[in-house]
Amino acid sequence: MAFLITSWLNRLLVGASYTDSARPSLTPRLIFTDTLAGLTVSLALVPEAIAFAFVAGVAPLVGLYAAFIVGLVTAVLGGRPGMISGATGALAVVMVSLVLQHGAEYLFATVVLMGILQLIAGALRWGKFIRMIPHPVMLGFVNGLAIVIGLAQLEQFKIIDGDGTKTWMEGSLLYTTLALIALTMALIWITPKLTKFIPAPLLAIGVVTFAVIGFDIDVPRIGDLASMAGGLPSFAIPMVPLTLETLTIIAPYALILAAIGLIESLLTLNLVGDMTEQRGGASQECLAQGTANLITGFFGGMGGCAMIGQSMINVKSGARTRLSGIMAALFLLSFILFTSTAIEQIPIAALIGVMFMVVIGTFAWNSIRILFKVPLSDALVVVVVTFVTVIEDLAIAVVVGVIMSALVYAWNAAKRIDAVRRASIREEGALVYEIQGPLFFSSAAGFRELFDFANDPQTVIIDFAASRVVDQSALQAIDDVAAKYNSIGKRVMLRHLSHDCHRLLAKSGQLIVDSDDDPDYQVAADYGVKLGVFGNGG
Repeated sequence: MAFLITSWLNRLLVGASYTDSARPSLTPRLIFTDTLAGLTVSLALVPEAIAFAFVAGVAPLVGLYAAFIVGLVTAVLGGRPGMISGATGALAVVMVSLVLQHGAEYLFATVVLMGILQLIAGALRWGKFIRMIPHPVMLGFVNGLAIVIGLAQLEQFKIIDGDGTKTWMEGSLLYTTLALIALTMALIWITPKLTKFIPAPLLAIGVVTFAVIGFDIDVPRIGDLASMAGGLPSFAIPMVPLTLETLTIIAPYALILAAIGLIESLLTLNLVGDMTEQRGGASQECLAQGTANLITGFFGGMGGCAMIGQSMINVKSGARTRLSGIMAALFLLSFILFTSTAIEQIPIAALIGVMFMVVIGTFAWNSIRILFKVPLSDALVVVVVTFVTVIEDLAIAVVVGVIMSALVYAWNAAKRIDAVRRASIREEGALVYEIQGPLFFSSAAGFRELFDFANDPQTVIIDFAASRVVDQSALQAIDDVAAKYNSIGKRVMLRHLSHDCHRLLAKSGQLIVDSDDDPDYQVAADYGVKLGVFGNGG
């Protein structure tokens, strides 16, 4: 019985996404490590959740409840053990205008709809499209997010005056805060060289906190941001009118939030997977994020997604199973219910130091060196995605990067279209054009320019053995070339086209020579028009 329970727990907590060589065993040491990693993450979640709640214009507990519920659900159901999810700044900046105009209840309804949209994306297995994001876009995403995390910490260097306005720290307070941040960062750097028994960030937070309390150092603490004390989140249906007008208000926000949440989560999933040798799980992560946000909206939370900073803290603290994320959420709930007074004594400087170390560890420093070694187009994509991530948001940056990469690929592939001219062996007096390179929308114009219509012999054979016909534009270009030859009384024979191309081009009267080695890939779906309306590229 004990063996069966252990085996079940191992499957539940470790998951199936690890490669065989990297799969951890659920040992007491691993449980201890993951529990301490979860405690470290929970401490780092507190100021982030409170700060993002302020950004979104809602009460601090709304952010803390979101961090607890989203973190717990995604830890249990997510596609990547070790990932941490919660309230994030990327979503908060979108929410603020909705809250200002319509109130928090509309936000909760939006989060519910956001979750439904993410569940639909998971059910349709749209998570697999994350594979289409090129490596330069990933580098730009990592660098941009590292900068955003770093800039977010600067807000903690402000203090609230008696009249409620925020001003920058100065004088002895600033110097003391910087010293505590430096001490935290030094401890995180030194600790792994001495021991790996306790996660370095947790030890650093503990040492700095005891120093501040013991020497009664006057610096801002978590309790200065807001009170953490609260009860269990309670179920409540968002108090909004169930009308079409409400849907038109929340739908655009829900769509944007769902897209940003999934993009950030799936990119974080890839990043964590590279560090822990895990694979797959994209669609499962979409379902987990959708479930988490659907539940969060009904329990008064602001919604969330994967958090790259906290995920990096978790993984680098040694966490490798779902237990760390589960424990982080449970520790956070216990802070709210039982130990808020103690947690509020932690100096914010210690948590800033932890996040600065995350920034240093997250930024892809080697990308600066390789910028001068990779093609100029790839270097430009890295820089642009980094820049747009900082000044706009992650979703726009990724879309811009993917479009840039796709255009560069299309342009480079278009230049590869060429033809070798030779006399035909089978057809006496005929000229063979051996097409080389992919034929698609970008290379279609270059394809038409390969032919000498006026001076070619009466019979022309176009051979596609070394080419690949990809889309409708390619078929249209083939038909245009054949029609041009026909218009001047010359015969065209097409070879090595796929069978669906045979059917479509035969309708326009082209002579296609069948061959035993004709390809079988699909490029088109026949809808009964001249060349059809085409679907999958092949």
